[in-house]
Amino acid sequence: MINRVVLVGRLTRDVDLRYTQAGNAAGTFSLAVNRQFTNANGDRKADFINCVIWRKPAENLSNFTHKGSLIGIDGRLQTRNYESKEGQRVYVTEVVVDNFSLLESKASGEASDTQSAPNRTQNKPQQNNQSDPFANTGQAVDISDDDLPF
Repeated sequence: MINRVVLVGRLTRDVDLRYTQAGNAAGTFSLAVNRQFTNANGDRKADFINCVIWRKPAENLSNFTHKGSLIGIDGRLQTRNYESKEGQRVYVTEVVVDNFSLLESKASGEASDTQSAPNRTQNKPQQNNQSDPFANTGQAVDISDDDLPF
């Protein structure tokens, strides 16, 4: 049998890190994952997937991410149920995360919190491309067939 889930998305809130009575860390979070298609209005919908991560990886995820961080996760789908205080049966489906990857640098994640996307690209310092012969200078490149190695 196979039960694997691989998702890439953004945290909808900071990881809620708690500890069990035995001292094990447990982090819960929700991941917003864009759908591959747009609706009739051209809008892209997202699914909000509940996830749980345990022990040292939970502490690391909590320490190195924040709301809006782009992460990739690998885990398994789990269903469970419990009885609420009102006596109702509650069913929960969530991803139990085995591994995660940070998919953007800390600096770019902080920039996304303080600036809009268009401003980020405008505020980047201009690099000196004089030493790069392949830099796009806006001029046409004149290459004859004799210059090509194939």
